Formats: sequence, C-alpha cells, structure tokens
Amino acid sequence: MDDAVEQDGERSVRQRRAAVYRKARVLSRPGLRDTLGERLAYLTQTAPLVYDLDEPGDVYGDRIVAHLEERVAALLGTEAAAFFPTGTMAQQVVLRCWAGRTGSPTVALHPLAHPERHERDAFREVSGLRPVRVTTEPRLPTAAEVRGFEEPFGTLMLELPLRDAGFVLPTWQELTEVVEAARERDAVVHFDGARLWESTVHFGRPLAEIAGLADTVYVSFYKSLGAFGGAAVGGPATLIEEARAWRHRYGGMIVQQFPTVLSALAGLDLKLPRLPEYVRHARVVAAALREGFAAAGVPWSRVHPEEPHIHQFQVWLPHDADVLAEAAVRQAEETSVLLFASGWEPAGPGLAYTEVTVDEAGLEWTARDVRAAVAEFVARLP
Repeated sequence: MDDAVEQDGERSVRQRRAAVYRKARVLSRPGLRDTLGERLAYLTQTAPLVYDLDEPGDVYGDRIVAHLEERVAALLGTEAAAFFPTGTMAQQVVLRCWAGRTGSPTVALHPLAHPERHERDAFREVSGLRPVRVTTEPRLPTAAEVRGFEEPFGTLMLELPLRDAGFVLPTWQELTEVVEAARERDAVVHFDGARLWESTVHFGRPLAEIAGLADTVYVSFYKSLGAFGGAAVGGPATLIEEARAWRHRYGGMIVQQFPTVLSALAGLDLKLPRLPEYVRHARVVAAALREGFAAAGVPWSRVHPEEPHIHQFQVWLPHDADVLAEAAVRQAEETSVLLFASGWEPAGPGLAYTEVTVDEAGLEWTARDVRAAVAEFVARLP
C-alpha cells in the first residue's frame, strides 16, 4: 500500500511538472516536449530551408536519406555513413561488424555506458557481444587501464561524453592516449558520440579531427539537434556497406523516413552551429548555481563537472529526491520559473541529483537571474 501511494505521489509531481512547464521560464525547451501541432509546424517551417521539397520522397533509404548520410560522412570526415532509426540498433550493428572483422565479440566499455544502463542488455541478448568493464571510476578509462586490462578485447567503445557520470569528457591528450593504448592491443576504437556534436568546445578541435581518432563513430540526431529521432554511423566504406545489410536484418529498412530525415537536416543546418554558444553559456549558468547555493546557505552542493564539458551537467543536493522535486514544481507553480525541469534521482540517503541542460531558452538567463532562482528554490526546501 505504501509503495502504491508513493508511486501515485511521484506521478502527481511529474504531471504537475509537465503542466507548469508549458508556461514557465526554463533553461531548456527541447522539441521533445512540444505538442504534435508544434512539431508539425516546426517541420513545415524548416523543411523548405534544408531540402528541395519538389524532389521525390525516399524509398528504403535512398534520395533524401542518402543525402543525409553524405552530409554526416562529410562532417565526421569518414569514408561513408549509414542512417539508422535508433542509436541502439546502430551501435549493435557496427559492433557486430567489428566483431566479425576482429574475430572477437568482446567489447570493452564503461559500466555507466548507455548500452550497459539503458538498453536491456541488448549487446548480449540480441547481438552476441560480450561487454567487459575496463574501469568502474566515474570517468572514461585511462590509457594505463586499457593497457593493463587482464583479458583481450576486439573493440574499445568510448561514450563521449559519458552521460551518467555527469556528461564528462577526457582531455584531448587523455583521449589520444587511450586510443593509442587500444591500438597497441590490436583493438579497434568506436565512439558512442550521441553528444559528440557539442564536444568541440571542450576539446578545442573540429568535429572531423575528434571523429578521426576512432575507427567508427555513432551520432544522434535528436538529443541535441532536435530531430524527431534517428542516428548515423560513420566509418570505412566497406564496413558501412556491411552495416547496411545488418540494418536490414535488424528491421531498420523502413519504407519512408523523410519526416525524421528532414528534421535531422534542420538540426544540422540550424542547431548544430549554435551548440558552442550553449556550451559557453552553460558554464555561466553552472557558476551562478554554485554562487546561488553558497549565498543561500546550503550546507553542501555540487555542480558536476564544476565547469561543464558540454551544455549539460549535474546538480547534487543533500535532500531526498522527492523533496527536491516538490520544491522545484512548487517554485514553478508559484513564480513561473522552473529552474530544474528534469526529475531528481536518489543517490543515497538524503542525497539526490538532477540533470541541467542549457539551450536557446537558457541564453536569456543572466547569472543574476540564475542566482535569484536558486534563492527562490532553496526557500521552498525544508
């Protein structure tokens, strides 16, 4: 009975948050939360800007889909690229292809990597891959850890950035050293680059130079580019050709995908150029959050990373998750400011964290606005 009551209460907080989000001031307003009408209006507005709508529609991956694949390959500096309906499918396929080439189904990755945390063991259950964990530290593995790992592996998979550790990235030197260490072990390197688009600011390198370190790279179109869905993998032409065959076997050969592809092209043309601005302003917001919590007398708080590596980061506070969620929703209901628009995750007794994203909506916030919002939020904590 207590569990049922708790679940009902959590649903209520989520419902209230969703209701107030529509009218509140927020740091991020992703298209995923728009109405169907708003999503269709966005496509109607942007599609003529990114593609000739008098061209015939796609059929089983040709025409506009092939055009998007060419765009991605050019951006990543790879020989070819293949479009996939989901990142889960894309990465299973490409790692399966590498397993055939290397003769090893073993994939070295981090236990916080997306396939380990959010894909129901698909690597093992669907694709016959064998994940092994190079490190348990909340960061990407080091070159020493890769060199010293006790068993062989065919592929080293690096999630850049590592979301569940706080959207963290290594330094450029650390990344190049890790890749070199994998090569010394005759392993190939695959980047899970779902958020690689916005990593250029941290690395201080263009996208193609970053992607060029790896043998294959996966990118997402919806996470930061605002598309309706979709993903792509870039790499050697022969491997991408094989990946297209496996895409068909996995059920990814969809008759028409032009709405998703048009939204992906809009993301590349209209949102990708703005991501560095979001990253830089996220650092302003993060600093103001730290200052706000200190000024409000919060005994302990943490913004992680202290200087965000991309336009997303974590905020940790010494309260139960439900207490923090209630305070955030109450603040929005009473002031029309939703400082923390995502849910809070429990991380131990009296400790929880949330994710903060800064996009176009957040650019309107000054540091002073953030500090004032923190004061209002803290005032609603017990």
